[in-house]
Amino acid sequence: MKLSALLLLPLTTTSAFVLPGSSTFRATSSAVRASYELEPEPEGGEEIEATSTLPGSRLKNMGENNDLKSDDGQVYNFWMSATAPGSSVKEFRTRILKEASRKANFPGFRKGQVPPYAQPQITGFALQEAVIQTCESVISAYGLKALSGSDGSVDVKENVQEICKTFKTGDDFVFTGTFAATLDPEKVNTAAEIIAELEEEVPATEEEEVAAVAEE
Repeated sequence: MKLSALLLLPLTTTSAFVLPGSSTFRATSSAVRASYELEPEPEGGEEIEATSTLPGSRLKNMGENNDLKSDDGQVYNFWMSATAPGSSVKEFRTRILKEASRKANFPGFRKGQVPPYAQPQITGFALQEAVIQTCESVISAYGLKALSGSDGSVDVKENVQEICKTFKTGDDFVFTGTFAATLDPEKVNTAAEIIAELEEEVPATEEEEVAAVAEE
């Protein structure tokens, strides 16, 4: 495991998980009352509407990515804000701690006991798994297609290494990230498309109906 300024992880595997170690968090996130601050949302981009319900999530299409190629069509850059449910984080942590306890043999502690100083690392691995699961849900909920290999990695912008030191098990974990993917034309709905559909459903006014008849 190496240190980096960002958390880089693929949507299909945990092998590239990196705990970042450079950012500083001071304020409280209004979304979850957490002791860290989310990275600022980038300007621009087009809001994408979810094709299925995914509470606590947002997605923006930030434009074409011409450096990456896919057989599924044009690749785009995306920014997301998402929430890993506290229940998932807790479940992953319990499972990881149980597995770690089977192999634990720390000097000064009885066999099978995970010492307090190692607990934040257990939390970090639990957040890792929950983030990956949530990213996969985002891909599905917003009608996207993940890229293969490292091209499909997600850059998580928050300092997970610092967050896991004080993270309270059971709390939701809100994070932001960027990634590249393709659109699934059968599923994705942009905000502009939804507005256009709503406008088509609005009944015409009496004046508009008269004007339409006059044109005929």
